[in-house]
Amino acid sequence: MDKAVNNGDNRADGNGTWSGTWVAERLGVELAGDDTLADLLGLALRRNPKRAHLLVSNVLGKHVPQSPSVVYGSGFALGRRVRELLGDAGASAAVVVGYAETATGLGHAVADGLGFAPYLHSTRRPVPGVAQAGGFEESHSHATSHLLLPEDPELLAGDGPLVLVDDEFSTGNTVLNTVRALHERYPRDRYVVVALVDMRSPIDQDRLAELADEIGARVDLVATAQGTVRLPDGVLEKGQALVAEHEQTDAGPTGAGADQRTGGAVTRVDLRWPAGVPDGGRHGFTAAHRRRLEAALPAMGARLAEALPPGARRVLVLGCEELMYAPLRLARELEHLVPLADIRFSTTTRSPVLAVDDPGYAIRTRLVFPAHDDPADGPGERYAYNVAGGGFDAVVAVVDSTADTPALHAPDGLLTQLAAHTPHVLLAVVPSYVPEAAHASERPAMLPEPLRGPAFSSYAPEEVGWLLQDLSDVTLEAPTEEREEAIQSGGAHYAESLPVEYQPSEQYQELFHAALETSAARIAHAVGVVTETVLAELPQSRLLPHSRLRSSGGTPMSGGTPIPRPVLVSLARAGTPVGILMRRWAQHRHGLDLPHYAVSIVRGRGIDANALRWLAARHDPRDVVFVDGWTGKGAITRELAAALREFEESEGVTGFDPEIAVLADPGSCVRTYGTREDYLIPSACLNSTVSGLISRTVLRADLVGPNDFHGAKFYRELAGADVSTAFLDAVSACFDEAAAAVDAAVKELLAADRTPTWEGWAAVERISEEYGIHDVNLVKPGVGETTRVLLRRVPWKILARADAGPDLDHVRLLAEQRGVPVEEVAELPYTCVGLIHPKYTRGATGADGRAVAV
Repeated sequence: MDKAVNNGDNRADGNGTWSGTWVAERLGVELAGDDTLADLLGLALRRNPKRAHLLVSNVLGKHVPQSPSVVYGSGFALGRRVRELLGDAGASAAVVVGYAETATGLGHAVADGLGFAPYLHSTRRPVPGVAQAGGFEESHSHATSHLLLPEDPELLAGDGPLVLVDDEFSTGNTVLNTVRALHERYPRDRYVVVALVDMRSPIDQDRLAELADEIGARVDLVATAQGTVRLPDGVLEKGQALVAEHEQTDAGPTGAGADQRTGGAVTRVDLRWPAGVPDGGRHGFTAAHRRRLEAALPAMGARLAEALPPGARRVLVLGCEELMYAPLRLARELEHLVPLADIRFSTTTRSPVLAVDDPGYAIRTRLVFPAHDDPADGPGERYAYNVAGGGFDAVVAVVDSTADTPALHAPDGLLTQLAAHTPHVLLAVVPSYVPEAAHASERPAMLPEPLRGPAFSSYAPEEVGWLLQDLSDVTLEAPTEEREEAIQSGGAHYAESLPVEYQPSEQYQELFHAALETSAARIAHAVGVVTETVLAELPQSRLLPHSRLRSSGGTPMSGGTPIPRPVLVSLARAGTPVGILMRRWAQHRHGLDLPHYAVSIVRGRGIDANALRWLAARHDPRDVVFVDGWTGKGAITRELAAALREFEESEGVTGFDPEIAVLADPGSCVRTYGTREDYLIPSACLNSTVSGLISRTVLRADLVGPNDFHGAKFYRELAGADVSTAFLDAVSACFDEAAAAVDAAVKELLAADRTPTWEGWAAVERISEEYGIHDVNLVKPGVGETTRVLLRRVPWKILARADAGPDLDHVRLLAEQRGVPVEEVAELPYTCVGLIHPKYTRGATGADGRAVAV
């Protein structure tokens, strides 16, 4: 059989020889079936007493280095086909299970293609303390026992379709064993079996159909290509003899064709893997995990790209046995970030295969090294194929922390073997995910009641209930520069400490009061517009009875359109004054006494799940309206949506609406707003002294346990400078004069297209690139966010629209006090933009490694 294959690495002499020719000629093995089989598969000989030949996939990323886009795309495309087969409803209820070790990455890619399906792969690594949810045997394999160890014991218990993914079906025995074992424990109506190639004989195909009849379930099959392997009589004995013959002449542990030893160095790269995101599907991988990983991948890929040697043109990312998906996604990021380099992906394996340096053979070279993850079945050899002789300028070895042992670094270990064949070896370690003990997830039956003033905050107790814990006695403040360095270096999260509270000068306080006097009316107008919009759009099924309503003039309403009673939930702390003002408007105009709470949300870590549990236990989640002060580029808008999806998946509580109601939406990130103009909101001028004397929220593991609300401090000592109530009263005093204009504006707004354009986010991305920052988190658009930069971060410069007037007086004063230049820009979608100093990102450089002028 002589067919051209589409993989250069599997065609070392470049003449198009099929990489199964050598085995086919010597053993009489033939592939029959789809024309694409020879493109997808080569052949090799395995050291296995049960089967002589090995089908070597060119697109799996296990034995043959391949483009990561091809590897990931092959699995993702299969997932899309499964989604088409199941339909949206079936896909949303499906669970995907992949087989270790070969198909762990393939199965994960199929789950990605399917949509938001949770993913689990079998494992041969027992994990102490994790209960086994099932297991099965792979009879022809060199290592037979498969364990299923999901963190969530209910993961497999649903009645939705179960999607089983393997790289190939040879006999179908593994699938039969799996379905029987799982159906007995978790019966369901439908299974989908997925593989790159289906090589079963007609007899084996009938066995799967018989199993479906036996258990009374539908079993579908989806494969990229189909065919059969024709084996002559005595093939096992002939294969074993060939293996014995060629192992005697095999060129040692590296196999034939290895390049000369170069003695390359090993460099460790800190990926900054996101905390709490599993390294793969060994214990389950949810849609929430997937979203967090997707968000973190660009930065991790950039760290790898920066660590590559200059001029590297051929790079291999090498995973480790079952750890396939994480290194595959990292390799795919590198492929996008370093387009001039040929990026390849493969992994090490337990599977012993003969290496033969022949263009018609799929395994040209092998590296042999001892196992380095303390396997439960004892020490043994491990292998990396087609790496030696591959001409790689660098190899990025990706292992999990369990496998980062002395054996990995030993003289005969994997890293030393790699360094002998490439000038540069990079080591990236992904934290091994170990589920918490079962008792760690237990929560007390009752969460505490909200904190209220005057014990916590200077607001009246009926104005807001804080779903927080009081950390007033804990020292959390750190100098601004120290916090900035820790945040940008990855050493700490911004929510783990507090900035030292800004103490405004007399001149600055005068600016605040002047701004409040001139802007109170337009703030009142915006408060009215956003409140009336919320009241108009809350679904009518949850409206108050007429008898509890009052008209705009305060008299009881006897009829007409009923008005809803939303539950206002402010995002602490900038949202809290706005939530109080909205509550006051609803009370003043409609006689409504709206519940109002403040909760913590932290960029990168989500909303306080315990606060959501408290709210869901006392209110209909559909009545909750989240409130914030303003939008910048929309990061918190996205954070809230992702956090609510994660909460819904983990808790099964539905109904929370991710839409945020804001006073000002200059970034065009939400539908419900008071204005989209970017002007000074006086509550942005100050910190705690205009926010009830409450600090920003804190989330630190040693202070906030799994059963606690996030924390905050009450700065009682600043009572003499507190203007929180003065701000509220000044705006509330303008409600009556704003009413008529509000009614007209709301009528017009409700009829308009308010679809967010996210133009603010696009502007931030552009500014980030134009100014050499390359990190949107360091660009803070809008008057409110710019003020925060000047009060709490290390500002680099301020961009101000050329026609900006008194709205920027306080910004100019703060910039002058801190020695920060204000640069006027002719065309700017915001009134101003604050740029956080990128000095601490990588020494005195920007995120791209180039020096940034100060």
